[in-house]
Amino acid sequence: MTGEPFAIEPRGPFSLTEAATFGFGQRDGSGWDGVMRMAFCLDGYEGHAGVWLRQDDAGTVHGTAQVRRAVGLDAVVRQVARVLSLDHDAADFVRVAERDPVIGRLQAAAPGLRPPLFYSPYEAAAWAVLSARRPARQMQQVRRQLSETHGEVFELAGERLAAFPSPRRLLSVPSFPGIPPDKIRRLHGVADAALAGRLDVDHLMALGPEQAMAELQRINGIGPFYSALIVIRGTGFTDVLPAVEPKVLALTARLYGLDAPPGPAEFARIAEPWRPFRTWAAVLIRAAAGRIPRPGPDDR
Repeated sequence: MTGEPFAIEPRGPFSLTEAATFGFGQRDGSGWDGVMRMAFCLDGYEGHAGVWLRQDDAGTVHGTAQVRRAVGLDAVVRQVARVLSLDHDAADFVRVAERDPVIGRLQAAAPGLRPPLFYSPYEAAAWAVLSARRPARQMQQVRRQLSETHGEVFELAGERLAAFPSPRRLLSVPSFPGIPPDKIRRLHGVADAALAGRLDVDHLMALGPEQAMAELQRINGIGPFYSALIVIRGTGFTDVLPAVEPKVLALTARLYGLDAPPGPAEFARIAEPWRPFRTWAAVLIRAAAGRIPRPGPDDR
């Protein structure tokens, strides 16, 4: 199948390498060959798309899209831009470094890093159900097998990649190896919520982060931690502080010379200079803290 070409001009710094090698949830980040491959269920759940991306020396992201179903290319490009956080101007995030030298050091260590998102809140919720209390690597394999069997498989720049099943298709799956019956039931609940519009990006964005998290916890199997994951890493909110993520709190303590992970009030105080990109700053901390040495007194 031939693909349709497109290009995205990032506003502010962006590194496709950082996005492709970030590695979380639906992607393992390994095997980087200069091409980022993506296969996903389209917003609205009426089809799938496969995309491969390269970035030229001037920073432009060049893509080719294969689309299954009659969906315009513009819709695919919008979804790709959201997934890569290219729907925002990163120049304002760069200016956070002027207010917080720790963030400045992290930006220098990981230039152009923006939060890579799940393909959609629907896929984030499905991953939350699959990965709960299970090893992530094991469940990545199960997700791949489920996608190859019941999703759509694309040939993308010489490699095969399968997209996750649509909600309607997922509802038709009664069982699957590696997924216990209780998780199948919870996946069906996620699919029902998606078809009811409760996982649409626009719906969740209109609710705002706090109300969106509360609503998502009405889905069986989605608790406070995973509702935050879906809202923060599935929709594209830029200014939500992940105050319940232990790894971010522990790394913040190391970077800012604290004796223990900060509590909610202290974390909010530290993060105040990061506005309106507290989500981005927290992701940067998680991704790049290991690339810089412990701070000296002048960096605190």
